[in-house]
Amino acid sequence: MHLISCKVRFQFLHTSLWLACLPLTLSACGFVEYFAKPIDQQALIHKIESKHPDNAEFKQYLADNNYTPSTFPIKQWNLDELIYCALFFHPNLDLARAQWRAAEAAQTTAGARPLPTLSGNYGKSDNVNGDISPYTYGLSIDIPVITANKLHIRIENAQHLSEAAKLDVAQTAWSLRAQVATTYYELQFNQAQIRALSQELAYRQDIVAVYQKRQDLGLASKVELSHAKLLLQTTNTDLNTQQQNKLVLTTKLASNLGLPLSLVQQMTFAETHSAESIIENAPSDLLANAQSAALLNRLDLRAALERYAVAEGKLKLEIAKQYPDLTFSPSYTYEFGSQVWSLGLSGLMTILNKNKYAIAEATQLREVEAAQFEALQSRVISETHAARAKLTQTQQSLADYKRLYALQQDNTNRMQHLFAGGEIDRLELTMAKLEDLMSEKSVLLANFQLYSSINNLENTLQHPLHELGNQPNALNAVRTD
Repeated sequence: MHLISCKVRFQFLHTSLWLACLPLTLSACGFVEYFAKPIDQQALIHKIESKHPDNAEFKQYLADNNYTPSTFPIKQWNLDELIYCALFFHPNLDLARAQWRAAEAAQTTAGARPLPTLSGNYGKSDNVNGDISPYTYGLSIDIPVITANKLHIRIENAQHLSEAAKLDVAQTAWSLRAQVATTYYELQFNQAQIRALSQELAYRQDIVAVYQKRQDLGLASKVELSHAKLLLQTTNTDLNTQQQNKLVLTTKLASNLGLPLSLVQQMTFAETHSAESIIENAPSDLLANAQSAALLNRLDLRAALERYAVAEGKLKLEIAKQYPDLTFSPSYTYEFGSQVWSLGLSGLMTILNKNKYAIAEATQLREVEAAQFEALQSRVISETHAARAKLTQTQQSLADYKRLYALQQDNTNRMQHLFAGGEIDRLELTMAKLEDLMSEKSVLLANFQLYSSINNLENTLQHPLHELGNQPNALNAVRTD
């Protein structure tokens, strides 16, 4: 009889241990193995240096965004194609996309339910009390139960965080667009300055040559010649500065595009669209309702709303934590010949303080997010009014300088006729041409300022003012792969 009892006990022990190990045995078949993935710096350097706008992937990317095969290879790069380069090649977008994918993965983690806990024990006594059996062993399982809809709240919070990370991808894309546009306009202005200063240098060299001849003949003083030479030297210095600045701006553009400098230096840039035509082709409602457009399009406002939703979710979660999660613990114990079945129940005694401190903290955090959103919205409204006013001011300034330039051109033409009739000498004509060039330089500066104002307003609205070319909105072309 004793042998039969021992046999039954050992069979039960064997069965219990097998049941306890069964989940581990089954899950072991699907374990994920760890594979090291060290960063290869040389490979990354090669990847950076091998980027090229003529590769097949970039051409396909442009084709997906309504570019026809006849446009390849691109011979003259305008702002649209340069923005596409930044959206395709710049590593900051790869980082933003990776962070978004991590946030999406967190949604799955947030929806995972806690796993049951399996535990067992085994023991043997010296049987001094003459028990039926000296053995004791037990098996129990803890089954957690989440209450008060906490799991759904965590999933909702993870979704808001994922949406905020997605908006960060778009925000990164817009930032790249803004940087490329700013540098492109600066580079265009730099090229115009180099052309104007080269022409000015030629005029001033002619003036110095005339004064030199007159001084040799005793018809001009050394002061006049020295002043002319000083102005020539100043112009030459300005020209050298702008020529050196061209490399700086090209390097800056290469950095904004995510391409090697050597490739960007080989690019031929097309002339920008007329700043005035950009404004003329802008949707009238966009300019008339700039404030509404900014409040609807600004990505930072949309991201702030997602952060507020996360704070709201955190408060809901802390309120839900007033109700404790429960753990059911059914178990079986064989103890010195007695078989005991039991059912345990456990949970935190949150009813003692009702989680009031965490709720108060979450409430204040929600108030902080609300105040930050209000402050951000107020700042966007102010920036919109300022950008709109700056655009109007630069428009008027450009119109004034163009009018003065037209008057100066009329005067230069008149001086040209007088020179042809022998009424004035070459020095007076060259001076008139120089004044004409100075007026043209003022127009170039005013035109650049208008481009800057347009770029500033676009960045304030986070929406392009024009729909010229193939790219009405750079954000539509952001890759999420």
